[in-house]
Amino acid sequence: MAKPKIVLAYSGGLDTTVAVPWLQEKYDADIVTLTIDLGMVELEPIRQRALSIGAVEAMTVDGRDTLVNEFLFPSLQAGTIYEGQYPLATALGRPLIARYLVEAAKQHDAYAIAHGCTGKGNDQVRLEVGIAALGPEIDVIAPIRDWGMSRDDEIEYGQARNLPINATRSRFSTDENLWGRSVEAGELEDPWLEPPEDAYAWTNPVTGTPDEPAYVEIHFEQGIPTAVDGENMNGVDIVNHLNTLSGTHGVGRIDHVENRLVGIKSREIYECPAATLLHAAHTSLEAMTLTKDQARMKGRISQEYSDVIYNGLWFTAHRVDLNAYIQSTQRFVTGDVRVRLHKGTCVVVGRQAPKALYNYGLATYDRSDEFDHGSAEGFIKIYGLSVKTENQVQSD
Repeated sequence: MAKPKIVLAYSGGLDTTVAVPWLQEKYDADIVTLTIDLGMVELEPIRQRALSIGAVEAMTVDGRDTLVNEFLFPSLQAGTIYEGQYPLATALGRPLIARYLVEAAKQHDAYAIAHGCTGKGNDQVRLEVGIAALGPEIDVIAPIRDWGMSRDDEIEYGQARNLPINATRSRFSTDENLWGRSVEAGELEDPWLEPPEDAYAWTNPVTGTPDEPAYVEIHFEQGIPTAVDGENMNGVDIVNHLNTLSGTHGVGRIDHVENRLVGIKSREIYECPAATLLHAAHTSLEAMTLTKDQARMKGRISQEYSDVIYNGLWFTAHRVDLNAYIQSTQRFVTGDVRVRLHKGTCVVVGRQAPKALYNYGLATYDRSDEFDHGSAEGFIKIYGLSVKTENQVQSD
């Protein structure tokens, strides 16, 4: 009789490597692993490791294009930056991972999905809510949350079974995808201490950046970046290129004490070079093309949209409705933005758009001024009438 199957989200690290035999032993099940490349993963070595420790099948997926086109760039259009600092890199990857896990479970007729999240973080919520939305009939198992083993216990467990594990303890807990790198734990848990330089991997310290600034031009079509310095590029290549360029100039470091979904505050270090640059460029182009009312309403929508993503609610009608408004605002967000990168700063220094609402003739103070100055007197009288009346009638 065939054993039941469990699909395990497999990173190749200590936690999920130990989880393979643990799931086999506890549930008497065959384990199918799934490893997903969202930008920073070498798939084949991880696949081979999974097979070597007993997985009946080791699946791999290159999810980079899907991540960029269906998650990162819609988030960029929406201007979603959680609590004004975090571009939501990890949070944007989790619903896609949940989708791939459900697809794999259905493909293999697995009764459960297992993941390697702890019981203290946001990712357990994001993954499990996503799985519940897309595969409500599928059980979820969280070995690390359930088994109660310390890291030393995990190492001892793995060594007793001759698992290929690295027993070296890292000072930090990290996560990466194309949109950013997150770092926590270790001495970072003291919010008073300056992050040590070895907490960073994608960005140079200011002292190690070039002395000369770099200029880069980004072309957008309806809020989506499509070209860099005149060269058309796909989304993955754009993000990779700008991560390298911005990181070289020290752009994209974020030190944030954030409010986690599970009710605690957490000090997080993020490196988001491309996201930082693209959000700055996109916002500046919107300033040229959105009306004042659109821009202000979009700011409120962006905050709500950020919370929805952070809180793991991607697969909801609410997010779809928010996105519908965002897509409408992007109809004329087409044009070019020039950005200056220097010593950790990212500054927009030029922007142009064929449908810009900026009108030189109305804005200028030189002889080509087209603004009707004579209409100002009547406008001021009407505009200030309620203020005048209030103070005439109700002044103390």
